[in-house]
Amino acid sequence: MPHIDTVIRSRRVVTPEGVAPAAVAVRAGRITAVTAYDRPLPARTRVDLGDTALLPGAVDLDAAVQAPGRTLREGYAETAAAAARAGVTTLVAAAAPASPAVTDVAALTVHLAAAAEAAVNVAFLGGITASSTPADLADLRAAGVVAFHCSLSDGAGAGTRPLDDHRLRKAMVELAAMEVPLLVHAEDAAELAAPAGPGNVALLAARPPRAERRGLERVISAARMAGTQAHISPFTAAECAAVLAGARAIGVAVSAQTCPHYLCLPAEQVPDDSASHACRPPLRAGTNREALWRVLLERGDCAITTVGSGHRPGTGVAGISWTLPALWTAARRRGCDLADLSRWTSTAAADLVGMRHKGRLAPDCDADLVAFDPDARHEVPQADPGPYAGRVLTGRVERTWVAGRPVFTRPAGPGGVRPAAEGSAVAAP
Repeated sequence: MPHIDTVIRSRRVVTPEGVAPAAVAVRAGRITAVTAYDRPLPARTRVDLGDTALLPGAVDLDAAVQAPGRTLREGYAETAAAAARAGVTTLVAAAAPASPAVTDVAALTVHLAAAAEAAVNVAFLGGITASSTPADLADLRAAGVVAFHCSLSDGAGAGTRPLDDHRLRKAMVELAAMEVPLLVHAEDAAELAAPAGPGNVALLAARPPRAERRGLERVISAARMAGTQAHISPFTAAECAAVLAGARAIGVAVSAQTCPHYLCLPAEQVPDDSASHACRPPLRAGTNREALWRVLLERGDCAITTVGSGHRPGTGVAGISWTLPALWTAARRRGCDLADLSRWTSTAAADLVGMRHKGRLAPDCDADLVAFDPDARHEVPQADPGPYAGRVLTGRVERTWVAGRPVFTRPAGPGGVRPAAEGSAVAAP
């Protein structure tokens, strides 16, 4: 075997073949071998995680980075640092909200410079607006965007405008020719209303599930005509799952992403006036949450293929810090395993945007790795700005490597999270 920089052993390594004891050998930022746990492997650095699991680093699709009042460079630095602590090794940054929105190569160049020193890998979505031209899309793709994003309403935030059916189909035809996917915020603007007051109850009434249904129907119609891979982000209204399934059954290339907060936080369990839980689409009822889980857990051709943080600092849920533990807390209760967790948060997302060298622990893949303790039980600090403050979660990121380089190691002691007290009455997801 060639010279090895690092070997990492765990009795729970998530590989494409399943979860098993293994040793992962890393050289020059790539995985050179996944072999027997006890095989002697000379290396400069040796790490034995024991029962702490080793997962492929998460690939977070459609995560915004810039909070209001922060510079773009600050946004990338802060979000990337949070990502490293959270086991996210690749940020696929949203085109908007951001200043400038990534709708042309000039704006992308600004983002590339701002993200140059980020602690994790950063890739970019290109934004499509009513004024985008075929040349804009081709130039963005040539400059390196891995996918595109559009909205049928206000889901993309300031800097972009919603697409009508003509422009949606026109854009899809261009993307089909480039063989690149389109992520769509699918709430239909015509089905939305101004909230009658503050709080989540008013937001729910103003943004009903039928807005997602109508938007889905528009996306499916355009994708069927153009042959484009469309990915709904985020998908929240479980009653629309049959629409997705029906489209997939007739060969339309449409799939969806949901977020941990839609899977973990029913509207009945959060304060109505909490800014930490305000998002678009809004959090829905517990019955919807359970129905979303039934869709996600379908074996075979499941329409929901990815779970991303939906991170929107300052303008929505700031959830990137807790994606893996929140999702694992809820998934474990439903009989899921670490392979499911990795598929939803890493492998499927990497595959969707053509990152075949990421999202899996296998030879010749990038050594983007996460040490995750699936049994650690801890309480999220009350002061945390995200939606899980005060909740008890199971599962904790202990270390993160990007291209074989350590970018996060949890310090000894509390490390920003407290072990959950025995008998804690705080609800977990």
